[in-house]
Amino acid sequence: MAKFLLSLHVLASVLFIGPVAVAVSMFPRRASAALAGGPDKAADAGMLRMLHRITQVYALLGIAVPVLGIGVAQVMDVLDQSWLIVSMVLTAVAALSLLLFVLPAQQAAVDALDLDAEAAEHGRAVRGLKLLPMTAGVFNLLWAVVVVLMIVRPGSTTGA
Repeated sequence: MAKFLLSLHVLASVLFIGPVAVAVSMFPRRASAALAGGPDKAADAGMLRMLHRITQVYALLGIAVPVLGIGVAQVMDVLDQSWLIVSMVLTAVAALSLLLFVLPAQQAAVDALDLDAEAAEHGRAVRGLKLLPMTAGVFNLLWAVVVVLMIVRPGSTTGA
């Protein structure tokens, strides 16, 4: 049972967290291009909306990753190990950064597409965009640390 749950957990991580990480990373540059206008404004706006939708949908699907992870940890009887507790805390911090910073800034940028360029330039979208590359980097860094902890498992007594 542990191997089956672990397989589902890893598969969900790759299929659900991977697209969020990529979309979050691509969004700031596309948002700057779309809000600046230019010859490809319509294409950039469409891409921006698609990246935001990918972030929303796959973030929701990504809830399966910690749920399956907790199931694996219960089966393997490692819920009390420090590497797992740190991983769960970092996962929660990553989720909160996505919910509190990344998604609202993305939504503000998408909303600004409907405004005229001058209003968008002085609006919430531009302020949010200034922090978006940093919050995207923090989000992805947190997931990278979680992946390393899942592989290295410092102090693990499972023998693997």
